[in-house]
Amino acid sequence: MVGMLTWKEPQKGRKRLELREQVILHMRFLSAEICRSSHPAVQRRRVLAAGKRLRKHGVIHVVLPENFTCYEQLEKCGLRPVSTLSLRRAAASDWVQAGLRERGCPAAGARVAVSAAGLTGEVVRTVTELMLRHRYVLLDLPYGGEELCRQLRREYGVSLLLHPTREQLEEAEALVLFDPRKDLTGGNPVLLRLYDESAPLPALSLPPVLEEKLPEGVNRGQLLAALREAGAVKRDQIAVGGA
Repeated sequence: MVGMLTWKEPQKGRKRLELREQVILHMRFLSAEICRSSHPAVQRRRVLAAGKRLRKHGVIHVVLPENFTCYEQLEKCGLRPVSTLSLRRAAASDWVQAGLRERGCPAAGARVAVSAAGLTGEVVRTVTELMLRHRYVLLDLPYGGEELCRQLRREYGVSLLLHPTREQLEEAEALVLFDPRKDLTGGNPVLLRLYDESAPLPALSLPPVLEEKLPEGVNRGQLLAALREAGAVKRDQIAVGGA
């Protein structure tokens, strides 16, 4: 079971820490509700106590509150935040489109570059979706790009620009990085570092009937990642930047 940490305001007679099962969109979470404290040391102790209790119940991954800072206490308990990497990569093509729209760049004619260390299923899906939306897609891969290029030309009648130069990557209106590239300046109008979970996610939303069932005050990316991983929400139900 995935865990969840939430803050609650202190009230007379209210326990400082309560564990309860919470169901969100048919997915069960073990929620640890912690009374908020204005004293950082007290707050850290309460997080540590909550983490120990969650770990005792078999929890490893947790959805955290917004603007959470007590990561050291989580690590001491053997807990890890829910990863958003898969969510970021699944949303990449919509994210690019939203980013270009925000900057007033015509999407169809924009040059979109993708760089990855290997040809994974996530890279194939992202490149395919980008090819169907943008006229110019550049793919930088150490190997495997030729077969993908032939496949896309055969199935959709579109072509990739393989093995772009560093200058071509730098000049693209959008650059999607699946892996770090220390040789690039990252000055592209739209830059997605899909390997970096510390980078802000775009605005993400669900259909209103599902949106109203989400709790407030928790890390939205982590919550949606957990729900998506469990199959509680589908990829096409997550809108990016009003996409």
